Amino acid sequence: MRKRLGILALWLVIVVEAVVIGSSAWAVIVSRGRVVDAGEVPPGGPETVIVLGAKAGAGEPGIYLRNRLDVALALYREGRVDRIVNSGNDADDAGNEVRVMRDYLEAHGVRASDIVDDPLGLNTAATCRRAAGEFGVRRALIVTQNFHIARAVGLCRAAGIDVTGVIAPCRGCTRLSLVRNYVREALGSRPRAVVDSLTG
Repeated sequence: MRKRLGILALWLVIVVEAVVIGSSAWAVIVSRGRVVDAGEVPPGGPETVIVLGAKAGAGEPGIYLRNRLDVALALYREGRVDRIVNSGNDADDAGNEVRVMRDYLEAHGVRASDIVDDPLGLNTAATCRRAAGEFGVRRALIVTQNFHIARAVGLCRAAGIDVTGVIAPCRGCTRLSLVRNYVREALGSRPRAVVDSLTG
């Protein structure tokens, strides 16, 4: 019995490793040549930027979300984009992400009419599908942190958007939270994204 359990455990490890390697390879391939740092967005690019929601609370964006919004603000102020799509979970128990995003952007000088709210962007796949289907986005920049950017690009491409990923910094993020996010990406989010990209 012990030997059988050992063999099953070994096969489980092999399967998990294969899934992690395969989904990571997918992320690299679909995002190749489509990811830039925040300060390296080329001129003449898309006029729409999608900002992916993240933790918010007490009417304020969390650290991850604030960094994403600040990148969108910089692009807007530089005239690189003229429309910002805020996409996230706007439920009360999720911190009203989209309302917090709008309030933050308006407080920093973005015209209300230049902001599009997507309160049903419950995950990255939904954000990309809705950006294309509900808001007619065909070309866009998408802003999120480095651990998330390749998956976001892949899912938006699968939804039919010609997308470039813009890496938001993570000023103020703890090392523990970053490690947790990289592990979650590798073991759960990327494998699910591969399925979403094939079935969405």
